[in-house]
Amino acid sequence: MTALGQLPFFIDFLETSGLFDAFVADCPLRTVSPNAPKKRDVFGTAMLSMLSGHTRYAHITSLRCDPVLPELLGMKKIVSEDAVRRAFKAIDETKAAAWLRGHLAFCVEPLLSEPWILDVDTTVKPLYGHQEGAELGYNPKKPGRPSHCHHTYSMASTRLVLDVDVSPGDEHTSKHAAPGLWALLDRLPRDLWPALLRGDCGFGNEGIMRGAEARGLPYLFKLRLTKNVKRMIEKLSAREWVDAGQGFEAKESAVRLEGWSRQRRTIVLRRRVKGAVGFAESEPDGTPQLSFVEIGEAAEIYEYSVLVTSLDLQTDAFGQLYRDRADGENLFDEMKNQWGWGGFTTHDLAPCRVAARLLALFYNWWNIFVRLADPERHREAITSRPLFLTAIATRTRHARQTTIRVTSAHARAEPAAQALAAVAAFLRGLTSTAEQLTRLQKWRAILSRAFQAFLNGRLLRPPPRLAPS
Repeated sequence: MTALGQLPFFIDFLETSGLFDAFVADCPLRTVSPNAPKKRDVFGTAMLSMLSGHTRYAHITSLRCDPVLPELLGMKKIVSEDAVRRAFKAIDETKAAAWLRGHLAFCVEPLLSEPWILDVDTTVKPLYGHQEGAELGYNPKKPGRPSHCHHTYSMASTRLVLDVDVSPGDEHTSKHAAPGLWALLDRLPRDLWPALLRGDCGFGNEGIMRGAEARGLPYLFKLRLTKNVKRMIEKLSAREWVDAGQGFEAKESAVRLEGWSRQRRTIVLRRRVKGAVGFAESEPDGTPQLSFVEIGEAAEIYEYSVLVTSLDLQTDAFGQLYRDRADGENLFDEMKNQWGWGGFTTHDLAPCRVAARLLALFYNWWNIFVRLADPERHREAITSRPLFLTAIATRTRHARQTTIRVTSAHARAEPAAQALAAVAAFLRGLTSTAEQLTRLQKWRAILSRAFQAFLNGRLLRPPPRLAPS
């Protein structure tokens, strides 16, 4: 028996696409001892653990007695937590980065021939031991707590991760994210570059903007409300504001802040404040005090946001274009709280980087598989695991045949079974009727079905350099 009874459908997806076999074949792990576990056993165990929602190496113990899943994945056994930890430490960091970045790129690249937006952002991972790189830095939820920083580069609207860099806690600024960002773009062919680079106020600075301008890459960033930015807002007239949606108004301006090499286009967004507003005050003895003031209907008090961009679009388009960036924060919430970016920590920093990229890769695989079953929307792991993964399954063998019977207690078990049966039929048809297709062509067909909503029902097109003349 196994508690992950619907995993055979996901394993069928991996076999048809060739993802896991190629992943293991390219692994740079080299062992000397004849008693060392095989690569397939180590990384199959890591994948099963991360898919199960584990956040610590110690959680692997709960899978050790599963007799069904290792055979389906072509593994001999599920290895111990110590074996996984030692394997991550034994991999050469440079080779591991190239290996995992290559598979992350293969996973996403066919989609990059469509117009897309590159979201760049940073999240904090608090640490509670004596780890390498555990430094004091920006940590708003736990001030004074050492941390690591995850600099993440993702594809907007699809929630697919292109790469992640794990840095010490005091390397949280855009200056530290820039090398990984430019290296990612340099690895991509020019015809696969994003149509827009988007980030929050941490990236709205001269270094990032000048780098994007030198590469001819359009950008959209938020600006901090510094004194000069506030002075620019005060000079704007009260007329000629345009509707930017969701209660916001927009107006275009231009500014050259201190430290900038030239003047740049800015979009000022404002929204009228309603209800109570909080003000920070101080008592006579210096004690901070928060007070609230009710805003009347006649009062015109606005909250402001300022964007800087090199795009040539209508002013009213920027409000929604930047608001869409909030979906990137949902990615961080899912990866840290539902996957394992908040855990899998070791004393050394290099295995932490390996674990973070592995999680991003397995997350992408599971995300695409779930979209095959439900292409209309993104399902986070907190809902997709109970629906498409967790179930009691029994394996029986008779007359040289193996049968797995799955029993799900989910309220939507019947629709889920129909969706998984449709996925299995699609993969079976892809294998039997398209034997001449290469692995990349099969993967492009899978992505075309999984991202129907993103592609508006179209098939994925090859990039211009690969299209027939």
